[in-house]
Amino acid sequence: MARYKKVVSVLVDNQPGVLTRIVSLFGRRGYNIESLTVSVTNVPQVSRITLVIEGDEHMLDQMIAQTAKLHVVQDIFTLDYDKSVVRELLLVKVAADESNRGAITEIANVYKAKIVDLSVGSMVLELTGEQNKLDGFLSILGEYSIIEVCRTGITALNRGAVHSEGQ
Repeated sequence: MARYKKVVSVLVDNQPGVLTRIVSLFGRRGYNIESLTVSVTNVPQVSRITLVIEGDEHMLDQMIAQTAKLHVVQDIFTLDYDKSVVRELLLVKVAADESNRGAITEIANVYKAKIVDLSVGSMVLELTGEQNKLDGFLSILGEYSIIEVCRTGITALNRGAVHSEGQ
């Protein structure tokens, strides 16, 4: 059976326990969430949850339908990669001293990463972009000693004036 990944945007009431209700719905049914981000929208009473889920087409459609039934959900829709802006933030701490700091800085420049912290023995780099760009950056930095990595998970919006399907 074919497996698909979908980016799902869920607009929910901004209240305590909402995230737990959404996540537990997936967990109770044994489905994994690959990526999860949450933030308040431009309307303070509404939060946006962006999920990346993987499964067969039927399972994904079923999970979206079940999530839509929760009374805290105002809207839910999938995002088409070709019609959306999809980004992720990466922070990576790399061991760096005088011998390799220049080379790491050159790699950062090629990927348009920012150096956000510099200390005697390390550098923290920040990069925003699509997952494959971040993966490539980490692959190249793998030649050096990576101390820590933190990724936000995907966040996404439809391009243009449309904010959900059917509008």
